[in-house]
Amino acid sequence: MVGIVIVSHSPTLAEGAVEVARAMGIGKAVVEPAGGDTEGRLGTSIDLVEHAVGAADGGDGVVLIPDLGSSVLTATMFIEDADRDDVLLADAPLVEGAVAAASMAATGADLVAVHMAAEAARDHRKTG
Repeated sequence: MVGIVIVSHSPTLAEGAVEVARAMGIGKAVVEPAGGDTEGRLGTSIDLVEHAVGAADGGDGVVLIPDLGSSVLTATMFIEDADRDDVLLADAPLVEGAVAAASMAATGADLVAVHMAAEAARDHRKTG
């Protein structure tokens, strides 16, 4: 199954997004947080991303969904340093992308489909 990692500046925000995504992934999707720095403060950490990717990786790849700014840079650096073609960065809204990715992953979809679902979430409107 494709895993999902939420990369956020805030440990609390990452854990909250993970909670919602796991629920929408009907308990099947593997969604892991990588929030804050290594001391639990606001920030980002490539070590936390690496740990979360390891926990989320079931062998079918991992989609990283960052919140903004340096979280995007940290996720990008992880992908470059790891030199893996089975870890993709999604340009997606954090919660909507996580929910869409988890819902798709729970169906057993492949890495590309899960990544596309996360990115397609940016087109979902909240108002008409």
